[in-house]
Amino acid sequence: MRPAQAIHNWQMDQKADVNQPEPKPQYVSAFRAMSGYIRPHLWGFTLVLCCTIIAILSDLLQPYLMKIAIDDNLMAGKNDFSALLIICFVYLGLSLSSFVFSYIQNNVLQGIGQSIVSRIRKQLFGHIMKQSMGYFDRTSSGSLITHVSSDTEALNQFFNQVLLSLFRDGLTLVLIFVMMFRLDATLALYCLILMPIIAVIAIAFRSFMRTTYQLARTRLSRMVAFVAENLSGMHLIQVFHQQKEQEKQFNERNKLYFQANLREIRTNVLFGRTFDILSNLSVACITWIGGSAVLGHHLEFGVLYAFITYIRQFFQPINTITQQWNTLQSATVAITRIWTIFATKPDIEDRVEGQDDVAAASESGKKKANGLRQMTLATARGQEAVDEENGLVLGDVKGDIAFEHISFSYEEGIPIIRELDLHISPGELIGVVGTTGAGKSSLISLLCRFYDVQEGSIRIDGTDVRDIPQATLHRLVGLVQQEPYLYSGSIIDNVRMFDETITREEVIAACEFVGADAIVQKLPEGYDTKLSERGSGLSAGERQLISFARIIVFKPKVLILDEASANLDSQTEQLIQNALNVVSQQRTTIVIAHRLSTIMQADRIIVMSRGQIVEQGNHHELIELGGQYRELYEHSQGQIAG
Repeated sequence: MRPAQAIHNWQMDQKADVNQPEPKPQYVSAFRAMSGYIRPHLWGFTLVLCCTIIAILSDLLQPYLMKIAIDDNLMAGKNDFSALLIICFVYLGLSLSSFVFSYIQNNVLQGIGQSIVSRIRKQLFGHIMKQSMGYFDRTSSGSLITHVSSDTEALNQFFNQVLLSLFRDGLTLVLIFVMMFRLDATLALYCLILMPIIAVIAIAFRSFMRTTYQLARTRLSRMVAFVAENLSGMHLIQVFHQQKEQEKQFNERNKLYFQANLREIRTNVLFGRTFDILSNLSVACITWIGGSAVLGHHLEFGVLYAFITYIRQFFQPINTITQQWNTLQSATVAITRIWTIFATKPDIEDRVEGQDDVAAASESGKKKANGLRQMTLATARGQEAVDEENGLVLGDVKGDIAFEHISFSYEEGIPIIRELDLHISPGELIGVVGTTGAGKSSLISLLCRFYDVQEGSIRIDGTDVRDIPQATLHRLVGLVQQEPYLYSGSIIDNVRMFDETITREEVIAACEFVGADAIVQKLPEGYDTKLSERGSGLSAGERQLISFARIIVFKPKVLILDEASANLDSQTEQLIQNALNVVSQQRTTIVIAHRLSTIMQADRIIVMSRGQIVEQGNHHELIELGGQYRELYEHSQGQIAG
């Protein structure tokens, strides 16, 4: 997506944010999907559960020991120092036991959580990478960054904090009731009165807190997406002096996020303090009821002491769970958002036998497609790629291309290409020209199968591109774009695209072949020079030469140049033209050009207008025809002369 388009899209999003409600997430299905990741760690969770029970019992038996010391020794008037010493040692042992098993519980659970989150993050990134180009046109990069980073981090906190709290604090509540009923059933029943009150408060706050937290997460996501889009288009913002306008829009998003955070904080404080008041009132009531029973000699003082201790311990896990409510809401929203991405199917998928469209394909097309699948697997293994049934070798793919009566539109009712027919012979160099919006780049996107045609078919050597696995198709078709993308890494890695099966010698030979070797040798560390993001340390022409070296290394049968020289000066353009002459040898080559000088020597030039071919022929034939190509040529000559 170009920066100008990105900025425009997010300006429209600002208006949409206010009016469009959030889709209702499917929490149940998302958590059900999580069970598939939890299942392999059942033994680990069993160990965590056992350690948790031992740690909790170690804590809860301590007040009971104090009850024994008070009632059986101090209040009974005994001076049994040895019994008290034993109780002290047991108390110390329980404290150490609580520490050791809590330590084991935490470490095991953290290890399981990190393993699950790492697996989900890996699969999420891989799933995003498999999406079709249309998905990235519809979805902002900032939102995807938020999903891969913030949402998976929220999931990490779920295992680190929420799940641990549910294990430990949930069991603590259950065992506290067991201990209280063991001490005195009457006082325990009085304590049960608290449960409906707690349930009413929790239910009252639950829905409101979920809405509040989801609002904050959504506004954070939109703010991050806005920042990411603006950073990618910063040069455009500065050129058109849009800093104040973009800062204004950022401040609006930041203010909305700030307000959502304040609302969330107020809700949390109100929820937490409500439980604090309830806790203090409960202690006062138990003290009054229990104290009356002690004075009436119906209850032992040690039992009352233990009860007060358990009541305080009862509200401590509730407060802890309350504090983790935000994290639970965060994890709930994050899981739903992550699984929404997982549920997104690529618009473009490889056909498999048994589908209706494959069944309708010709038998010969199926055989060729199967052969190409085998070639892909063999090529990936570094073997000679051969179709066992037809004896087809990868090197035998000639590059015959046929666009057969194709029609295509990005949006229904707005056709981009209309009933286009075009045949390109193997090894032919084709130039494609036309005004902006004529459908030139769309034609190339269809050949690379970034999108599928709505009508007609595109065939390579007689095989429909929809019958060719995408990995094979992208190996057969090499694309050099107007802005070649270079990754952070060395020149070597950028040429071979981090494919270790391609040797250093092959990379150097490819650079020498296209004329990039002299440029690389001038760099501080030659081929080992580390490039910054997008290769900003190199000029546009140098980046293009490296992209041509990629073509030589990967040896595609079809080469596409999408306005590859549009932003170059005349001297650099000549270098690119020389490289093009080299890499186009024995390849079917399609060049989309704004500068007609780059395609004047083409075998055939296609002139497109409104999604159709209006003229075709070589340069001299089109000049003599006196149509649109001649107008474009004369216009370009006038620009040069001017």
